[in-house]
Amino acid sequence: MKLVKRESQPPAGQARAQQPQDAKDICYMHTCPMMKPGQKCPMLVLAKAGEKVTCPVCGTHVAEAATTTASSKKILYWTDPMIPGYKADGPGKSPMGMDLVPVYEEEMPSPSAANPEGYAPILLTPEKQQLVGVTSAPSARRATTKTIRAVGVIAHDPELYQAQQEFLQAQQTWQKIQARNGIPEVVEQAKQMADASRLRLRHLGLSNDMIDEIGAWTQPDHRLILGGAGQFWVYASIYEYELSLVRAGQTAAIVVDAFPGHAFAGTVKAIDPMLDAATRTTRVRILVDDPDGILKPEMFVNVSIAADLGTILTVPHEAVFSTGQRNIVFVDRGQGLFEPRQVTTGVTADGYTEIKDGLSEGERVVTSGNFLIDSESRLKGALQNSGGSHQHGP
Repeated sequence: MKLVKRESQPPAGQARAQQPQDAKDICYMHTCPMMKPGQKCPMLVLAKAGEKVTCPVCGTHVAEAATTTASSKKILYWTDPMIPGYKADGPGKSPMGMDLVPVYEEEMPSPSAANPEGYAPILLTPEKQQLVGVTSAPSARRATTKTIRAVGVIAHDPELYQAQQEFLQAQQTWQKIQARNGIPEVVEQAKQMADASRLRLRHLGLSNDMIDEIGAWTQPDHRLILGGAGQFWVYASIYEYELSLVRAGQTAAIVVDAFPGHAFAGTVKAIDPMLDAATRTTRVRILVDDPDGILKPEMFVNVSIAADLGTILTVPHEAVFSTGQRNIVFVDRGQGLFEPRQVTTGVTADGYTEIKDGLSEGERVVTSGNFLIDSESRLKGALQNSGGSHQHGP
């Protein structure tokens, strides 16, 4: 037999809503309470006049067939959904020749204070997300290590060698005069000479701990001017923006082009107090083990210093969208809803960027497709700022 369509019956005592024969598509402004607790956010819903529509995010009814009709609502303006931002005072044709549709207001939402200026949340269909390759990943706390790379040279430093020798002589002279209970004026003069030689070593880049260690020596460090088996000093140039990550005691790996495939182990011993104004770098002194005595003074080397950053909140580096003045991430709230969020970033290491503020652990952020989402969010934000906080969902 021939199949016939069965229409759903309304509940008893309730009259079935009649759909107008000339029903037009209507854009309803909806305030979704799921977007941000205590804050309003516009959701965009396309419906027929008198049609019962449910918000895909919060599940609330946007247009009620039995209680809400187009005639009972105030028309904000008339628009063509194909022309973003186009408004007209009355019905008619758009510049594209399409019939204008009315935009009704249920409740005019205010922009969310959490949204960065010029941005707005957007809703993307699963089809569009798949088309542009939108992916996301959760923010998480990770044990992070940043590798600082620099160039350096095996030290040949006669000036420092001479300064060490002067310091040792001044120290010994002062101690001898003190032991002999010499004239106070002579003792004070000897002390000033020792202090001056100590200050020169500080100016040349040695730390106070290193100077105290030298004070117990009987002769200067011959590794500064001579080769041979044992240890060498390496001077590495670290850029000023990475200086905060370098500390005495960190391990370093030294690679020399003359010996490919061979890495020398070293330890950071001191950081110079002065910055080179021309190169914007600071010299870091690394003591390197050379048991075979194959290194030579003035050899160029490549240095890698491992800086342990501890456990920090991070997101994949590609999730951070930099505008030049601020950093934006797009939070995936589920159901196709994406929220722009301004964040404060820290260091970048191992493919991840530290998040210091603006994001909580576990929130998912967009890692690809950022450019499309950024464009859509900016467009919607521009429409809201122009007075028409309305945009069709894709």
